[in-house]
Amino acid sequence: MGFDPNAAAPPDSGIFGLPTAPDDARVVLVPVPWDATTSYRAGTARGPDAILEASKQVDLFDIETGKPYEAGLAMLDAEADVAAWNRTARALALPILEAGGITTPDADLEGKLARVNQFGERVNQRVYETVGRWLDKGKIVGVVGGDHATPYGAIQALSERHPGLGVLHIDAHADLRRAYEGFEWSHASIMENVTRRLDGVGKLVQVGIRDFCEEEFTRIRQSKGRIVTHFDAELADARRRGALDKRFADIARALPQKVYVSFDIDGLDPVLCPGTGTPVPGGLAFHDVSALLRAVLAAGKRIVGFDLNEVSPGDDDDEWNGNVGARVLYKLIGWTLLSQGIGRPPERLVTPSKRRPSAPRNPRRKRAVAPRAPAGRPKR
Repeated sequence: MGFDPNAAAPPDSGIFGLPTAPDDARVVLVPVPWDATTSYRAGTARGPDAILEASKQVDLFDIETGKPYEAGLAMLDAEADVAAWNRTARALALPILEAGGITTPDADLEGKLARVNQFGERVNQRVYETVGRWLDKGKIVGVVGGDHATPYGAIQALSERHPGLGVLHIDAHADLRRAYEGFEWSHASIMENVTRRLDGVGKLVQVGIRDFCEEEFTRIRQSKGRIVTHFDAELADARRRGALDKRFADIARALPQKVYVSFDIDGLDPVLCPGTGTPVPGGLAFHDVSALLRAVLAAGKRIVGFDLNEVSPGDDDDEWNGNVGARVLYKLIGWTLLSQGIGRPPERLVTPSKRRPSAPRNPRRKRAVAPRAPAGRPKR
């Protein structure tokens, strides 16, 4: 029997219950189970598995993006050595994290820190090579973390192929700290590393930021427009004024032509991601994500890659986190495909009426009532 998109997903199926092999897929997802430098709550290394399992409950027809699955979607198997590196690096990082970083000379901690940084470089190189290999095969590639350190190699690979690349960064945090707690590849330093090390990235546009230090604020202000941040408080004000769609349109128009979307799940309201490593009150609603990505398409921009990270099932393995993560991932895939002219959104069942609104009634004026026709008389 052939694949039935309306049927339940087989238990041994791939991402979103699909049978597609990576070589046959248009979109290839790279899982990266890494969270060695997580500074608050660990667990995002289990994010790829949580998303994979929850994805099998996602209906494949989407009212906004149509049928993304028809393009072919596949997730690679997580690499065992990356998971092993994470376990080793996490054990090395813990005493440094518990000390709040290395504040006084300590040869033992400094040795551990150097090894953690080396493991981080290994992960970056592995992601860079894996993403590059699939890009060279003509695939759209997305990274599924893991913490927010994981997509550096992907952004590096894409910025080399698309000089002037714009990064649309959805997050609660600015992630512009220089080597946070001493870790060169900290999840809190991803955008600092991207903007400082990758010349191919032309612009960083941040959305939903609401937890940042003064040093990061100064970094934004002194970037001469290379970093543009739309703080969550500003978006909340736009929402109250009914101007959020206009704000999203302005954000999209200011992006470069080629866009990479880096999505930290904690950019959402934490009600939607309670297990994430560093939840912060406020944030975007689920449908705000589609509104923003729709604006990117309306502005004529092309999404060339993406990541989703910081999804964690939490200590109680709550399925809700993976559920929301899987649905965000499907939206990311759908809007990315549409931006590249692949697929089409469905026709809406309900369309706005083109009739002119009727004139307001005058409550003081009585309506004329037509006389009732006699019984049995045909009406004309």
